[in-house]
Amino acid sequence: MFSSLHHRLNAINNNKYFQAFTVLVIVLAALLIGANTFELSPAVSTAIHWLDQAILLFFLVEIIIKFFSYEKKLDFFKSGWNLFDAAIVIGSLIPAAGQGVLIARLLRVFRVLRLISAVPQLKLLINALFKAIPKMSYIGVLMFIIFYIYAVVGSLMFAEINAVLWGDVSISMLTLFRVATFEDWTDVMYETMAVYPISWVYYLTFIFLTAFVFLNMMIGVVIETMTAEHALAEKDKEDELPTLSPEHESRQIFATHNQVESLQQELAEIKQLLLQKQ
Repeated sequence: MFSSLHHRLNAINNNKYFQAFTVLVIVLAALLIGANTFELSPAVSTAIHWLDQAILLFFLVEIIIKFFSYEKKLDFFKSGWNLFDAAIVIGSLIPAAGQGVLIARLLRVFRVLRLISAVPQLKLLINALFKAIPKMSYIGVLMFIIFYIYAVVGSLMFAEINAVLWGDVSISMLTLFRVATFEDWTDVMYETMAVYPISWVYYLTFIFLTAFVFLNMMIGVVIETMTAEHALAEKDKEDELPTLSPEHESRQIFATHNQVESLQQELAEIKQLLLQKQ
């Protein structure tokens, strides 16, 4: 009985129409969250409230279906996405009254994030991003070193020109961040060039390193990780394909051999008939 229930729930959970309907419900929940930010009539507010409760009930049922679709129930908790979905749904059950109003509303906003776990392509992107973080952290450390060196040099050279932008190392790093994001960086450069005409070298080398070299390194790491994730996903799909047992495979080979012999015999008969007609 339980085995039959498990297979039925697993079929429902993996059904493409059920998954598409889940995505539509998540999008509807996101629209309702946005609608609550407007001034609405009491009738519309009441309708939205009950619709929100129906959506919450659907999410709860969906989590239950997903939980019981696992043959080994502990496997449900091995997936971070399952824990993420369950936390959002359980958190949404907090009654929106008293001191829990703000928390309940915030958790309802996070329902939109369930769209990531419901769409495999988005899930693949997020998984790739998280796996790329360790490599990106090393690039981040290298960027910080470059920022720090240039900030010290800038503070020593330009503090007397404009103490607001170059007064100390911390302020200089903020100014360099402004330069790296191209936020009116030419105004900063021209101000220092009035005193040090060759200071343009300082800015251009910094922009080349941060905005071009390190940024492209970050992009390269993400692309490499995404390629690996796509390859892993394709491999998982291949592993899920049904494989023939040795007994079934031998039977299939024997049947194919018989078919080949039958075709050879028919061809021989046709050849003999053609020779007789000649």
